[in-house]
Amino acid sequence: MTTLVRPLVHRPHATMRLLCLPYAGGGASAYRGWAAELPADIELWAVQPPGREDRVLTPPIDRMDDLLNALVPAVVPHLDRPFALFGHSMGAVVAWELARALQQLEVGSPVRLFVSGCVPPQIRDVPEPPLHTLSDAELGDRLRQWGATPEAVLADPELMALFLPVIRADLAVVENHVYRAAPLLTCPVSAFGGTDDGDVGDAVLARWSETTTGPSDCRMFPGDHFFLHSARTAVLEDITDRLGAVSSYGKGGTA
Repeated sequence: MTTLVRPLVHRPHATMRLLCLPYAGGGASAYRGWAAELPADIELWAVQPPGREDRVLTPPIDRMDDLLNALVPAVVPHLDRPFALFGHSMGAVVAWELARALQQLEVGSPVRLFVSGCVPPQIRDVPEPPLHTLSDAELGDRLRQWGATPEAVLADPELMALFLPVIRADLAVVENHVYRAAPLLTCPVSAFGGTDDGDVGDAVLARWSETTTGPSDCRMFPGDHFFLHSARTAVLEDITDRLGAVSSYGKGGTA
């Protein structure tokens, strides 16, 4: 399968879809393990950006506008039931822009936007020099510092030749992204962070409230920047609870 948006589990009778967007350098497989822990009424979908996994031969996208121009028409056909968006790190910014684009086009709005491990776009600073402009050696050193890339990949020149263009393009998407204040979202926004992620504390996450006219909240989970893996069960329990509340509200219950 080479499609940009795809189901990770087929649940034709599910009442809601959860579409997940990966972090820089990641792919749809980052969320594959979630399916077993989500209830049967949530169908798990993911975005598979070009340049990785089964799309390794497709050139990666390095501009937010180009990514959105591909994402919107890929997502719209699947808005036949309530949906939520989840994005981690780079994926959070893309999910936020996708939610705004869908709302502005009046084709659908998520019942909730989950943004994880990410500084809100209106206060994001670009490092100097931008990370996507670093040499291969310098970028490899940064990847080793971040600790998310297996050493077996970092030590393999052939694998790094495949991976570095992808991570460089993803970093460029975020670092060249220009914040535009309007329009604000109207859906609820939930912001997640890791207690040991020094760059994205609860005070920073709280400012995601400025991106919506709807309700917002934030929660911290134990772990570093990749708490979505180490604290996966707790993260999924929180997502399930919030989407269950949305479902109950739609049936006349309370949110």
